[in-house]
Amino acid sequence: MANESHETFLRIYAHILDNISEGVHVIDAQGTSIVYNRKMSELEAMNKHDVLNRPLTEVFQFPQGQESTLLRCLRTGKSVRNVRQTYFNDKGIEITTINNTFPLMEDGRIIGAMEIANDVTKMERLIRENLWDKNGARYTFDTIIGDSPSIREVIESAKRAARTSSSVLVVGETGAGKELFVQSIHNASLRAGGPFISQNCAALPDTLIEGLLFGTARGAFTGAVERPGLFEQAEGGTLFLDEINSLSMPLQAKLLRALQEKSIRRIGDTKDRAIDVRIIAALNEDPIEAISQQRLRKDLYYRLGVVTLFIPPLRERKEDIPLLVNHFICKYNQLFQMDVTGISEEVMRFFLSHDWPGNVRELQHVIEGAMNLMTDETVITTAHLPYHFLRRTGSAAKEKMPVQPLADEIKPLKEKMREFEAYYIQRVVEKHKGNISRSARELGISRQSLQYRLRKLGVKHT
Repeated sequence: MANESHETFLRIYAHILDNISEGVHVIDAQGTSIVYNRKMSELEAMNKHDVLNRPLTEVFQFPQGQESTLLRCLRTGKSVRNVRQTYFNDKGIEITTINNTFPLMEDGRIIGAMEIANDVTKMERLIRENLWDKNGARYTFDTIIGDSPSIREVIESAKRAARTSSSVLVVGETGAGKELFVQSIHNASLRAGGPFISQNCAALPDTLIEGLLFGTARGAFTGAVERPGLFEQAEGGTLFLDEINSLSMPLQAKLLRALQEKSIRRIGDTKDRAIDVRIIAALNEDPIEAISQQRLRKDLYYRLGVVTLFIPPLRERKEDIPLLVNHFICKYNQLFQMDVTGISEEVMRFFLSHDWPGNVRELQHVIEGAMNLMTDETVITTAHLPYHFLRRTGSAAKEKMPVQPLADEIKPLKEKMREFEAYYIQRVVEKHKGNISRSARELGISRQSLQYRLRKLGVKHT
């Protein structure tokens, strides 16, 4: 009877935990999860069987320099109240919670820690969306993916720059994520409530970009109307000028004057207008090289580069690739209504050996392209990778096809035919040094059919 009463009590206890509106997570003295209720499972998008009886650090990832509030409580023996915490589950999905954490004591010693969490992830997302609607900047420092020392150092420098209104110059290769940093600086600054205006200076010719930046007065030229420029539109906020080195030297001189005088004059006007705008500019090349080749004025560089941030290319922070891959898979799972869980080990080797000339943007496009080629599969393999990517990496040549596809090993006919087809196609493609058109002609099939077979069979080629 005693055992039956005890089991009944445990069932009632579990039922109560699963029906309260807060997440409950308990770890033992070794940091292993022993209680994990339904709300916590929903909050963290995790199956409780993947969490229970496993060390906390094996399941969740915390930003560099930050510690789980549960583990902190376990280590210090002190309660943690109303602490906001952002971390990632095993799929790389960002979670934000407000936690109250307490040590569990028995006979004066710590036997575990209990956390009661409230979900603010949805609230954070709504705030971000409202912020986007209001000022045009949707990214914050929390949305920048990466734990490598190089990217963390830039993030910390950018956070310090966000405290002031000084000009900032962001330098980085195309696709490295410059605008993420620019928007994050704006949203972390006192100007976050003001407008965020972004303009790519290479998108328009000088004759148009000047009027767009400084505005026009009525009658300045045929058809000119009274129109404020981007400087005036960004009043009280931030104006982001991308590819600043594409502006002509005379226009760069006019921009320098506006920065120094904190005033602008509309084209065709006779009066100056005071402006209160923070300027953040970006370059996709080394500023010293741009100056030496007369694509950037030296005095403008010194004026803009009060704070200069150099965004590292992806090839210099390859340890961030797994995090980025998880992030993009989660993003496109939501967009495409798919359930992709990850990439194969071979694909990860490809990714880690590739130089990524297109940086993070290239990685994002490769993941998106691969998921477009998937049907019911849940893991991205080399068969799903775009042909041009495999060819450029040259990694495919490192993996040898079976030398004797018709060896004595007995296999089902369908499998054996697949092996031989892959082997034969590989030989023909190698013969033509990766030229798909010539290979297709020799095989007697269309170029599109050959590309399909290369993906379907997972044939690697250079």
